[in-house]
Amino acid sequence: MERIKRFQQSLLILAGEGEQEEDLLGESSGSFSLSPLQRLYGFALCLVAGFAFMLLSLIVFYRPIKFAVMFSFGNILAVGSTAFFIGPVEQARMMLDPVRVYATIIYIGSVILALICALVVHNKVLTMIAIIVEICALIWYSLSYIPFARRMVSELLISCCDTEI
Repeated sequence: MERIKRFQQSLLILAGEGEQEEDLLGESSGSFSLSPLQRLYGFALCLVAGFAFMLLSLIVFYRPIKFAVMFSFGNILAVGSTAFFIGPVEQARMMLDPVRVYATIIYIGSVILALICALVVHNKVLTMIAIIVEICALIWYSLSYIPFARRMVSELLISCCDTEI
């Protein structure tokens, strides 16, 4: 647990979290602050671009290498879009929260693995396996933001897979 906290602190330092003054709404007065409308536009643009890449990747589904690159890039854009609302430092902090740190590590690892399998190894089977793991990790990561969702999904899967009658 202590290792995770040290890892989180080092990532926050790398992300450049400095001491900034905040106004009454909790917005920082740093040089890179965006207006609420700019945040909304950035979020929408990033999310739409991410979904567009994911949808366009389906066109080249029969070519797993191109599919993996487009799908992974779209995935990263869609997940990163929330950083426009909460900021990249808070996004990293939430991703490294003890509740979702393992899902985050598996998700990021599977994205990297899918890209390595597609661009370096050129193995279609490994690329598709990495994409499947990436999708499952993204779903599990997303469920961590909904109270009790992981437990409900786990219990549902257990009850569906239970063969005893």
